[in-house]
Amino acid sequence: MDGQLDLNTVAERYICLVLSMGRHDPDYVDAYYGPLQFKEESDRLTMSLENIQSETRAILYKLQTATPPPGGSMSELRYLYLRRQLESLVTRTEMLLGKKFSFDAESQALYDAAPPAFPESHFQTILEELGSLLGGKGSIPSRLETYRTAFVIPPSRLDSVFKAAIAESRLRTMRHITLPDTEQFVLEYVTGKSWSGYNWYQGSYRSLIQINTDLPIYIDRAIDLASHEGYPGHHVYNALLESDLVRRRGWMEFTVYALFSPQSLIAEGTANYGIVMAFPFAERIAFEREVLFPLAGLDPQRVEEYYHIHDRVQQLSYAGNEAARGYLDGKFSREQAEDWLVRYSLMSPERASQRIRFFDQYRSYVINYNLGQDLVRRYIDFRCGSDTRAQRRWEEFKLLLSSPLTPSALVV
Repeated sequence: MDGQLDLNTVAERYICLVLSMGRHDPDYVDAYYGPLQFKEESDRLTMSLENIQSETRAILYKLQTATPPPGGSMSELRYLYLRRQLESLVTRTEMLLGKKFSFDAESQALYDAAPPAFPESHFQTILEELGSLLGGKGSIPSRLETYRTAFVIPPSRLDSVFKAAIAESRLRTMRHITLPDTEQFVLEYVTGKSWSGYNWYQGSYRSLIQINTDLPIYIDRAIDLASHEGYPGHHVYNALLESDLVRRRGWMEFTVYALFSPQSLIAEGTANYGIVMAFPFAERIAFEREVLFPLAGLDPQRVEEYYHIHDRVQQLSYAGNEAARGYLDGKFSREQAEDWLVRYSLMSPERASQRIRFFDQYRSYVINYNLGQDLVRRYIDFRCGSDTRAQRRWEEFKLLLSSPLTPSALVV
């Protein structure tokens, strides 16, 4: 049937379907702060995976055969967002029902993005450059691990370092983005997780941010996690969606966050890119030297040296994706994947083991961090053109944070 479709009705069914999926997949619903009636309905219906899949496909058919909203409008972006989210939901039900996907096919179907592939030689070249910077003898992973021991935040100083990083990231973000007066978050330190940090959005502009202290935390993680989980990352992203899309427009689908969905690439990509937005390299170096290194009891004269090496290590980011691809596609055993992470991601054996647990739990979700960041950066570059003013970039960044854009729309 062809005709206009009420997207508000679609949004309500989408919420119920996502909440119903949460009964089968404990990680699926990352956040929900919408009306209690939708949660009660999903609990009452207790839908099977087959029923969730069938209804989702029926809604998709209606979306595909209905007259879409005018091109270029926010309503069209909303329409495309709901389509992509629902398509991803079908894929997740198929996975839970036993269908096998390759790493690449799963990434595309769940996150609306095609992950790049890199040969081993790509990482070997970077390692050779890094090895010359580190000097010394022995394997590069062991040399880096030894080098980094001088840059671990002592547990007794962790809270003061993180709070200083958070305060600065908030100050820098608030110069460019206005948030509701009531926004706030609670910071907790936890153990026994497969991730290093997590933002649990509570609604009403509040978040719970947890930092995993299982493994030593290096000084670079203070700003990275403060910006990624807080400002201008996940906390700001969710607060803007609630303010601009839920409360202002009444788009209730944004009260629920399906983790294994295209929204996650936008969320993680903007959170990672937000680190650079808040702390351009030279400004980060200055703040680390003047504030964070002294707070952590580290030698502030070694800031530039540390971040010169850290920058090279960051260039190996896609090595983790290759480990996940090989492991999830059955080409790497667990031990081979851990060895790859040690050799090419330069992780300690303990950190590599933790990362494999992340692959087990979240699978191809890993693409959302580096590919997401790269897509966001290219999109902002494209939108700003030759205008290099920081304020111009913040304007485009805020628009992206508060819009229903899908990952495929970022490809320019």
